[in-house]
Amino acid sequence: MYVYDEHDRQIAAERVAQFRDQTERALAGELAEEEFLPLRLQNGLYVQRLAPMLRICVPYGMLRSDQIRRLARITRDYDKGYAHFTTRTNIQLNWPNLEDVPDILAELAEVEMHANQTSGNCIRNTTTDQFSGVQADEIADPRPYCEIIRQWSTFHPEFAFLPRKFKVAVNASEKTDRAAIQVHDIGLQLVRNDQGDLGFRVHVGGGLGRTPMVGPVIREFLPELDLLTYLEAVLRVYNRYGRRDNKFKARIKILVKALTPEGFAEKVEAEWAHIKDSPTRLTPEAIRKFQGYFTEPDYETLENATALLSEQRFENREFDKWLTHNVSEHKKPGYASVTLTLKKTGTPPGDVTDYQLEQIADLADQFSFGEARATHEQNVVLADVRQDQLFELWQRLVPLGFATANLNTLTDVICCPGGDFCALANAKSIPVAEAIQRRFDDLDYLYDLGPIDLNISGCMNACGHHHVGNIGVLGVDKKGEEFYQISLGGDSHHDAAIGKILGPSFARDQMPEVIAKIIDVYVDKRSEEETFLDTYRRVGIEPFKERVYA
Repeated sequence: MYVYDEHDRQIAAERVAQFRDQTERALAGELAEEEFLPLRLQNGLYVQRLAPMLRICVPYGMLRSDQIRRLARITRDYDKGYAHFTTRTNIQLNWPNLEDVPDILAELAEVEMHANQTSGNCIRNTTTDQFSGVQADEIADPRPYCEIIRQWSTFHPEFAFLPRKFKVAVNASEKTDRAAIQVHDIGLQLVRNDQGDLGFRVHVGGGLGRTPMVGPVIREFLPELDLLTYLEAVLRVYNRYGRRDNKFKARIKILVKALTPEGFAEKVEAEWAHIKDSPTRLTPEAIRKFQGYFTEPDYETLENATALLSEQRFENREFDKWLTHNVSEHKKPGYASVTLTLKKTGTPPGDVTDYQLEQIADLADQFSFGEARATHEQNVVLADVRQDQLFELWQRLVPLGFATANLNTLTDVICCPGGDFCALANAKSIPVAEAIQRRFDDLDYLYDLGPIDLNISGCMNACGHHHVGNIGVLGVDKKGEEFYQISLGGDSHHDAAIGKILGPSFARDQMPEVIAKIIDVYVDKRSEEETFLDTYRRVGIEPFKERVYA
């Protein structure tokens, strides 16, 4: 993975010193709140319902074990002993003191981490698939391109104050899209043209929030070397024409819709014509340099692992469940990728304690070349585990609560912190997630149901990505009371779709039974081998509506 050079370290140190001075002046009353607001936001600092919240950047989800240990110590020394993984693979602290934030940032800088541009109207953390570099079906490893985008976008003076926040995601798999690129401001799919040249299919104008949209394709093939100049053209058009008079209409998706995808693409192409051959254009040498940051670890030649696994899974049914659902195929024979599920019932989805973080660091060192990866689904991946060590790893994960074999099932819930923490939330998310998990606690039944994405957001900002859940739950306020609206049919993968609202909302205590009725309809209507999404797309929303509101 990428390691800071002397320029990175200098920039990080100078940014910490700058923000320390800004914070001290704000605390002394020398900076008004409206002056301090954009400064703290671009350093990842929010003011939430009960305390400040600091969002720490995890570029494309990659973490070294020493970074994880430092995060553990920071959560213990400066917070309340736990942290939260977000859908954009970042980490949030929910209880830091404002006066401690500069010290936290200084500690992060010591292990090559930061909180730069994790909030504010700028280009945020670039994300990708958690199995990048280890999956057999990817076009190319997307991480070098994510790092290129990160370096280009960080502190870019032209794009420091965009009309609204801006998010980029890159996907390389031909089979699926675990990075949800079509609901990002810019989504990049690695492709090869008929001549075998590497490039990108470019989606622009996706996003969730109060106006959810799937990003249309504005360019079918962008040559690899033109990546940055084309992104710059897109951002320039947005900066020039995006609305600044109304923050609810300021996202690029509104501009793309207003101009039409074709009209927006024309403006981008016209802008690009002026800059495509500028010094920002990539070179083959630059690409090779960045690819050199993501070399393969020292894999061993492994044999006979399959026979051992067959024996171990036959002798232990719980291990067999975990192996089937939480372990993924690896491009190297004898290796596997393992997902540590942070969705044990009774624990807020995505939350980890300082002790658990330290254990993840130890596990990464022992089993996965000292690296771990955060996922869009708020779990953690050890990407390079020897198959002959899977049983030992599983035994270590069970007491830590990371071996719940519910990956991609109904209870593998994506969930924002909601009204328990967020000042913007209309309703709590975490208690709803737990109630649904308790209602569906039979793993064998979950396996029979097949893959179902259940996403929960506490407000229309959609941090829980409810719009693209196969089943989406949105917290709404009704005269000071918390209610929940259901949507069905959303999808964030290659065939992305925005879910349709089922009907009037429900009280919190009704939610487990409402979800149960939706599942009953699916079970009644599905044909053999159909997923929930397949069945919904075949029968439509009416059978679900009739059962739920009967």
